[in-house]
Amino acid sequence: MNIFQTVKENVTARQAAEQYGLKVNKNGMVCCPFHDDRHPSMKVDKGFCCFACGTKGDVITFVADFFHIVPLEAAKKLAEDFRIPIFMDSSKKRNTSMKKEKPKRTLYQTEKKFEEWERESIRILSDYLHLLEEWKVSHAPKMPDEKWKAEFIEACQQKEKINYHLDLLVFGELQNRIEFLLDSEKDVKRIEERMEEYRRNNKE
Repeated sequence: MNIFQTVKENVTARQAAEQYGLKVNKNGMVCCPFHDDRHPSMKVDKGFCCFACGTKGDVITFVADFFHIVPLEAAKKLAEDFRIPIFMDSSKKRNTSMKKEKPKRTLYQTEKKFEEWERESIRILSDYLHLLEEWKVSHAPKMPDEKWKAEFIEACQQKEKINYHLDLLVFGELQNRIEFLLDSEKDVKRIEERMEEYRRNNKE
């Protein structure tokens, strides 16, 4: 296990934010230190995400940006400040792993493609969540004996699940996010098609 993995398994972005002087409220919200934020717009948990400026990442990214240092120095600082024992890999192991690494260009292209895929999925799910919230209000039954509309039922059934998926994509570990996107690609596509169909059928 390398220093990055060790630090991320032992320290959360919330713990780091509190350690370095930021006031986190009971909902895990804090004023974003990366832009002029007068009202708490950043959520800190295992990772962090600012809903105003869009900055997000893990605890190491947070500390690197907060102190304007490179990720390795951020990881070392966290290990020192939180007294996390770090055992660095031997140079032999590092050399072996370097030989097995993919060419940098291939890695870069793969990472860029994943980021675009993830960003698009977040956009689709966010749009759908807003639509569900709208349906839950606009299609709510007005009378106790009124038949429930399909959109209201869908909102009641799907809202919590979509919220969970968005939290996973924003705050989840990389491996969990990759697994979700691989498993749910068709579901996300169907959601996008569902919204397009609804909007086509309900144009004013």
